[in-house]
Amino acid sequence: MWIRFAAAEWKRFRKCVRLSTPRIAGRRLCRMPNVIAPDYSPPTLAARLGAHAAALLLVAVATGIGLLIAPRWGTAAVVLLYLPPVLALAVYAGLWPALVAAVISTLAYNYYFTAPLRTFLISSPADAVTVTVLFLVAVVASRLASSVREQAHLAASHAARNATIAGLARRLLSCASEQDIASVAVQELARLFGCRAVLAVGAAEPHVLASVPDGAELAPSDLAAAALTLTTGERSGRGVRRVDLADWQFHAVASDRAVLAAVGLARDDGLPPTNDEQLPLLGNLLDQVALALERARLEREAREAAALRERDALRAALLASIGEDVKPRLNAIAAAARGLRRGGTGDKALVSTVGNETAKLDRYIDNLVDLSPGADRAPLEMRGLTIDLHLRTVRRDGEAVHLTPKEYAVLAELAKHAGRVLSHAHLLRAVWGPAQQAHIDYLRVAIRALRQKLERDPAHPELIVNEPAVGYRLVP
Repeated sequence: MWIRFAAAEWKRFRKCVRLSTPRIAGRRLCRMPNVIAPDYSPPTLAARLGAHAAALLLVAVATGIGLLIAPRWGTAAVVLLYLPPVLALAVYAGLWPALVAAVISTLAYNYYFTAPLRTFLISSPADAVTVTVLFLVAVVASRLASSVREQAHLAASHAARNATIAGLARRLLSCASEQDIASVAVQELARLFGCRAVLAVGAAEPHVLASVPDGAELAPSDLAAAALTLTTGERSGRGVRRVDLADWQFHAVASDRAVLAAVGLARDDGLPPTNDEQLPLLGNLLDQVALALERARLEREAREAAALRERDALRAALLASIGEDVKPRLNAIAAAARGLRRGGTGDKALVSTVGNETAKLDRYIDNLVDLSPGADRAPLEMRGLTIDLHLRTVRRDGEAVHLTPKEYAVLAELAKHAGRVLSHAHLLRAVWGPAQQAHIDYLRVAIRALRQKLERDPAHPELIVNEPAVGYRLVP
């Protein structure tokens, strides 16, 4: 009767265990991929038989010790001898060897230590309660101890998973181009999941950027699956309802903005390369690939922007150089034409043509210089003074300042070289032409007028500073 009662309790306990056991623990943990739990592969038949043999051996040892101490201290202490083997087996061998040890321990205690001895009958109600409690305690203890083992395995699997993700991120961090990132990504994915891997880009016409093994080609059905993943960001291909006829299974590599690429996985035996248990790890790995591709894109755009700024700066320098080199010569030609016109010498039509063409060239040069991009178009601001060389405006403390053409030309030349000392000859040649380089009085009159209009205290100038016997400088 007591045996039947214990069996009924055992069935109830098995039902509770089945309902409460986490699906990620125990047997399911052992079936997870190597990249998640590399040290816990499914036990072999020999290992399972060895665990059950160990259960028999440990229970036999506990029974032998109990037979030695029972005549002197009674059977009360013997009950406790059967719990350590159950706990040890639960921790080191798993749940089922521990349950086997619990059953054998109960039977051994019943056979050797309850009256009538050497039978499975129980005559005393106290002994029946003892046997039942021993069985239940052993079963519960085995379950609790095995759960500790499973949690340890689970923690180890999480650590291995995090190490796998960190390892891929570390390798991707050393990659500079998208091609390098794609090569490292497919190599790691092929190694971790034990299959072939490709990385495809281009939603309109998908093409393989990197593959393992090298030279892998996609069939039309595979290209359709890749295009679907690149367009929608959904999983497609082998083992998925969408485009199931494809040999490859494609997963999206997506950032917050768009789908950057599609990773394809395929097995040689035709089975789906991943299952539901592997998808979280694969998703984390693909997130690392997406971050690396996004970083490479931003770095490429930064390099392109830097190259564009450098090209614009070079063009601005060339245009400024053209203006500085050609304008004085055009001014000289225009001055010579005006001199011929005033003197009445030479062919008037030819002199007029030379003057007109010189004026056109001068306007062309001005237009070219005005095309200078970047900082040349940005207004220059210094000490409350704003000079816009592009719009040809000057403001003092926000109010427009009217300047004559010569005054503006002098100020503009100083502003183009702010902080540098420009000689008298340079300013005269740039504003009045080479023929007037000796007329320093022209320049002094223009500088005096500029100081009256721009300086807060013209007697003590702070913007346009005189360098004795050299020239003038605009203080930035």
